[in-house]
Amino acid sequence: MACCAQIFFTIATIFLVVNLTAFVQGAPKVPCYFIFGDSLLDNGNNNDLHTTAKANYPPYGIDFTDGRPTGRFTNGRNTADFLAEHLDFDHYIPPFASADGSEILEGVNYASGSAGIHNDSGSHLGDRIYLGRQLENHKVTISRLGNLLGNTTSAKKHLNKCLFIVGIGSNDYINNYLMPEIYPSSKLYTPSAYATALITQYSQHLRTLYEDGARKVALFGLGQIGCIPAELQKHNTRRCVGSTNDAIKLFNSKLKSLVDDLNINFPDAKFTYINMYSISSIIGTVSVLNRPCCEVLETVPEGQCAPGETPCLLRGIYLFYDNFHPTEIANRIATNRAYNALLPSDAYPMDIRHLVRTNNVYDDE
Repeated sequence: MACCAQIFFTIATIFLVVNLTAFVQGAPKVPCYFIFGDSLLDNGNNNDLHTTAKANYPPYGIDFTDGRPTGRFTNGRNTADFLAEHLDFDHYIPPFASADGSEILEGVNYASGSAGIHNDSGSHLGDRIYLGRQLENHKVTISRLGNLLGNTTSAKKHLNKCLFIVGIGSNDYINNYLMPEIYPSSKLYTPSAYATALITQYSQHLRTLYEDGARKVALFGLGQIGCIPAELQKHNTRRCVGSTNDAIKLFNSKLKSLVDDLNINFPDAKFTYINMYSISSIIGTVSVLNRPCCEVLETVPEGQCAPGETPCLLRGIYLFYDNFHPTEIANRIATNRAYNALLPSDAYPMDIRHLVRTNNVYDDE
């Protein structure tokens, strides 16, 4: 599973946004929207996989449309869903596992719980669709788009106008580097060397995404993994684990630099960095809400919600739904800041609102 340090700026903000209308009428701000990532963005791709990293059972989904679990690792909507609302889509983007027909013209969600940049991250939990496999699934989508639009060239021109978001890397820490009893990575790499190795592989994947037509890409950095309930319990502390957050900052710094490199090397594209570490910076000041809202399992999948148990009643004031993942309200406010930056540090070089407004060479065709 992935870290969930995506949280609100002030508690008062929660009550201002909690009752906003989900969808608005009118054409979407982009014709299509594609999602790559881990459990923070997964909306059902893991449901039929042989893995313990699943969220297709109660109490997950208790606040989603009809109150039933969908595979989202939260009580309601996730960041991918809220971003669809900001983009004025009249529906949520379907998971690759079930996306079919002409609906793929408006986008596909490839995200998978426990997936990482490295292929083996999260492997102790079972199957997962790591980033390389997500890109392979995207090639399947491109082939299907080619059938719908006439040829692959037309498909890629269509993709040039889409928004792509990628939120991945948490499991390369939570379910790899920070588990020395299972994975050797922390013995083989210093934190800086590990971050470099991750970014090197990530860069190759992003270049593939570009070659496959992506021109507007938002890369979500990692939040404060050292502050999630799982880390606090593991270290028997109420304070954020500094060594973990220091490792995360190394990764984020290198990811931000990668954005500069990609924008220089691919001038016909726009890449932007969403600073989830900055957005989650208030987490240490509201420790009363650092506890999970649901009763969590103590065995595999450790830290996820126990099946069928009733979660906390005041879900609108909790940051975490389980030991790893944010509540719906935390997702909402994190997405608000990713889309429309509240502080200059929230996004670089631009927030998603400005990213979708940028023109590229195909916009007028």
